[in-house]
Amino acid sequence: MLTHKQMRAKALGNAEVKAEYEKLSDEYALLDEFLKARTAKGLTQAQVAQKIGTTQSAVARMESGSGKHSPSLATLSKYAEALGCKLEIKLVRKTRSARNLTDRSSSRTSRAAEL
Repeated sequence: MLTHKQMRAKALGNAEVKAEYEKLSDEYALLDEFLKARTAKGLTQAQVAQKIGTTQSAVARMESGSGKHSPSLATLSKYAEALGCKLEIKLVRKTRSARNLTDRSSSRTSRAAEL
């Protein structure tokens, strides 16, 4: 029987699985931040729920990322506030892949050769 680490490594060896995993990495990183902040404050899901005016099960769904609907920014802000934090959202430019960079330089080289 495979351990979780072994199963994860095996699954991520598949390019399609790895691509899907990477698509979700930002979402899971955010969920991990919420869990770490709640744990650091020593609060239970029920305590956070009470502070933001919802149920423990709603907090559990939000922390697991398995809900049918994504939480609103207002809910995320309330959650952060309940933990003594501030929610910050920012746009970060994606880095260009090596393939895109080589495609651009090949394109420039081709145009230069035509001149």
